[in-house]
Amino acid sequence: MSKGIFKLPPIDNEPIHSYAPGTPERERLQKMYDEMWGQQKDIPMIINGKEVRTNNTRRVLPPHDHQHNVGSYHVGTAEHVKESIDTALAARDAWASMTVQSRAAIFLKAADLFAGPYRDRINAATMINQSKTAFQTEIDAACELVDFLRFNVKYMYEILEEQPASSEGVWNRLEYRPLEGFVFAISPFNFTAIAGNLPASAALMGNVVVWKPSFHQVYSAQVIMEVFQKAGLPAGVINMIFTEPQETADIVFGHPDFAGVHFTGSTEVFRNIWKTIGNNINKYKTYPRIVGETGGKDFIWMYKEAPADAVATALTRGAFEFQGQKCSAASRAYIPQSRWSEVQLHLLNQLQTVKMGSPRDFSNFMTAVIHEGSFDKLESYIERARQSDDAEIIFGGKCDKSKGYFIEPTVILAKNPNYETMEEELFGPVLTIYLYEDEKWKESLELVDKTSIYALTGAIFSDDRAVIEYATKALENAAGNFYVNDKCTGAVVNQQPFGGARASGTNDKAGSKWNLLRWISPRMVKETLNPPTDYRYPFMD
Repeated sequence: MSKGIFKLPPIDNEPIHSYAPGTPERERLQKMYDEMWGQQKDIPMIINGKEVRTNNTRRVLPPHDHQHNVGSYHVGTAEHVKESIDTALAARDAWASMTVQSRAAIFLKAADLFAGPYRDRINAATMINQSKTAFQTEIDAACELVDFLRFNVKYMYEILEEQPASSEGVWNRLEYRPLEGFVFAISPFNFTAIAGNLPASAALMGNVVVWKPSFHQVYSAQVIMEVFQKAGLPAGVINMIFTEPQETADIVFGHPDFAGVHFTGSTEVFRNIWKTIGNNINKYKTYPRIVGETGGKDFIWMYKEAPADAVATALTRGAFEFQGQKCSAASRAYIPQSRWSEVQLHLLNQLQTVKMGSPRDFSNFMTAVIHEGSFDKLESYIERARQSDDAEIIFGGKCDKSKGYFIEPTVILAKNPNYETMEEELFGPVLTIYLYEDEKWKESLELVDKTSIYALTGAIFSDDRAVIEYATKALENAAGNFYVNDKCTGAVVNQQPFGGARASGTNDKAGSKWNLLRWISPRMVKETLNPPTDYRYPFMD
């Protein structure tokens, strides 16, 4: 029983370390990176709070040096999937009954651990396993993950405070229950923060979770589970499994107690999940919650009087940070013909200074793409562009996977606004630019809106307020996160809740109370304090 209404400690965005030369955080992170680089980590699944190992292991290979082995993870079977579900359901009643402040305390403690003693470890694991530069890792694996954990607690309290009005003689109360069953969390390789948030946000609201991280993110996933356990998360509440996708899906989505899926990944996979759930709808005790953030074909649009250097910087950062492997990355741009020479000069001057290599070298702006499959896909698009009459490679285009999966920052100039790299999500360091006639700027906005099936992020550049207003309205449904005079990446928890619609997902806005509301099932309780004893109403007299 709660013994008070407890106020939360102060909650604000986690400060970002710069890792500039001479800073103590730079020295600490490099030391941790070197230490973990020289180890071979044994990474088990975690089911019912216990480490689970199998005879089937796979190596953890850094994308920037795929010959270097930093460990191995244990791949589970169908029986481990079933065990994780059974374990979660067994833990449900005790977890759902735990006081709100106790659940909050677990994730607030986890946030402090990530911000403090585990900061270097979670960052180094992300740099090694996912090939992120130190700064990209800092804003992801440390700061955003900490922000998710802390602000989710704040949002939970705000939700609980929302109560209905009561009339004379009646006390109305809204209870916020967890979903009836278990939640399945499927997280991607590219953001450690998302990997932590998908299971944690559902668990915070009283749900039990089966969590399947990407095979290409297991190193930092292991650190996440270690911290959750150290913070006091009870056994069985979040179960981390490394199992084959289709086999896992067949079991999870066929289970009567499946209550919801929290997903970040490809549009194709999410659509198949949705279809499978629909086909199995008669099996479930309740209608499952389907929450997903998927692909993007994100844009930057420039009006003729916008500053060329600012646009070029937004293109460089928006398209090529983390090798373009962000669902929010700028991958198509629309530039007025009269300004192209100026924008091109700034853009190419910037790209000529970009260094690419290991994240251990802090002077590198880019590293490697995540795996060979991604490399081969991107190389094929680049080669087709090289041969096409509708496209011209004006920068980059070199690919080399001899040591790591390295692809140069590549800029394609498309003569056809519907050329394939203007429409299809590539998820890599490839930017395609189309030049539109200045006087047809309104028509170009229609082109931006209709070219892609996605609607995740987008940005416009203009100093003309009338143009900004017109473009904002014209692109109303083209992006769930819309930027004016800025790049289309870098959403911050509590500042820019993140998510998109159309083929980009359900737009349930990670990093906000809207997402948490999806993981509860409210119960309305009306209590009449002095119930009537006569069935007759006054009008009957």
